[in-house]
Amino acid sequence: MRIRYIVKFTMIFGLMGCFAWGPRASKYLPETTALQQHYDYDGEVIIIGAGAAGLAAARVLEENNVSYVILEATARLGGRLGESTEFADFPIDLGAEWIHNNAEILDVLTGEPGTAASIELIPYHLKNAGRWDGESYETVSQWELDARFSYFPEYKFKNSTWFNFVRTHFGVPVEEKIKYESPVTAIDYSGERVEVKTEEGQLFVADKVLVTVSVGVLKADVIAFNPPLSATKRAAFEEVEFDQGFKLFLKFSEQFYPDAIECTGEAVDKAYWDVTFGKDVNDHVLGLLARTPSVENYYALGSEEAIVTAVLEELDLMFDGAASRTYTEEYMLLDWGRQEHVRGTWVEGFLIENATLETLNASLAHKVYFAGEVNDARRQLGVPGAILSGFDAVDRLLKGQD
Repeated sequence: MRIRYIVKFTMIFGLMGCFAWGPRASKYLPETTALQQHYDYDGEVIIIGAGAAGLAAARVLEENNVSYVILEATARLGGRLGESTEFADFPIDLGAEWIHNNAEILDVLTGEPGTAASIELIPYHLKNAGRWDGESYETVSQWELDARFSYFPEYKFKNSTWFNFVRTHFGVPVEEKIKYESPVTAIDYSGERVEVKTEEGQLFVADKVLVTVSVGVLKADVIAFNPPLSATKRAAFEEVEFDQGFKLFLKFSEQFYPDAIECTGEAVDKAYWDVTFGKDVNDHVLGLLARTPSVENYYALGSEEAIVTAVLEELDLMFDGAASRTYTEEYMLLDWGRQEHVRGTWVEGFLIENATLETLNASLAHKVYFAGEVNDARRQLGVPGAILSGFDAVDRLLKGQD
C-alpha cells in the first residue's frame, strides 16, 4: 500500500502506523509557545495569508503591540478552513475536520489550560466501517477498528468546527488588521526594508514579512521574489507533495451507510465517511474525500453534477440502490485543488526530510520568513501543525533568528 493511502486511512480511520506524527508525536509539543512570551520589537511586519498559521502569528504580534498588517488574497479569513451552517442541522467543516491529535493539543494551541475540557469533542472511535475495492464490499472487523483508535486516537468537534475554533481564538482578535482581496504578486527584500506588492498595484513596506500562503501557491510561482529564490529553496518546495483533491457532501433521507468506507486499489485515493458521526442531529450527510489520482477521474467527468451522479452510482453498487432512493438532491463540493489561492489539499509532514524542512524554514536575509502546515518542525498534522509553525516563525522573526 502506498504511503499516501496510509495517510488517507489515518485521517478517516485512525490507522495504525509507526510514524512519529499527530498524537504519536505529542512528546514534541512545546510546553509554551510564542503566545506566552513577551517580545520587545518596534519594527513593522506584513503577514501574507490569513489562514491558521498567519492568524496565529498575528495573535502574537497583537499581544505584543507590534505594528502589522495581514494581506489576504480572498474575501474571508481561514485559508483552507471553512464552515457551513446552512446545509444541514449542524455546522459542517468545509476544510480540515479531524483534530488528528489528543484533545489536549487544544490547550497547547490556545495557551489556555482547560480549553479542551470546555469544548465538547467526539472520540473518533468507529463502530462500523466497510472496505470497497470497486467491485466488492466487506466489513472491517471491530477488533481492527478498536486497535486503530487505541494506537492513533482521533477527535472531532461535536457542535463546532475547526474554522470556528481558529476564528474565535486567532481570527477575531486580529481581524481589524486584515486587508481582504489583496493577493500578493511580488516581494522585494533587496533593500533595507521589504516591499510587498499586490495584484491591484498597492505597495506595502515593512521591516519583516511572514509568508503563510500554501505550498501550492509557492510551487506555482505566483509570487515574484527579488532577489529570486535560490534553486535549493525552490527544490524544497517541489519535494513536498500537495495533491489536488476535493471534499463532497451529500444529503440523504436516511442512513444506509456505515461510519466510514475505505476505498482500495492501485489508482485509488479516496474514502467516504459519515459526517454526522457522534453528533446529536437529524440530518444524514455522507462525505467523500478524493485526491490525486482518484480526483483526476472525477475531473474528467466535466461537471459537478456528473461527479455527483458517478458517486451515487458507486454507492448504489455498494448498497443495492439505496443511495439513489434516499438522495435528497442536495450536495456541496469544495475543490481545494482548483482554487486559485490554494492549489492543493494537505501536506504529509512526516514524509519531509529534516534537511528539506530546514530549507523550507530558512529565512530570506532575516527579512522574509515562512510558516504553514508544510513548515511544522514537530510533525503535527493539519491545523495544529499550521498554528505551531506560525508561532515558531514569528518567534524567529521577532528575534531576528533564522
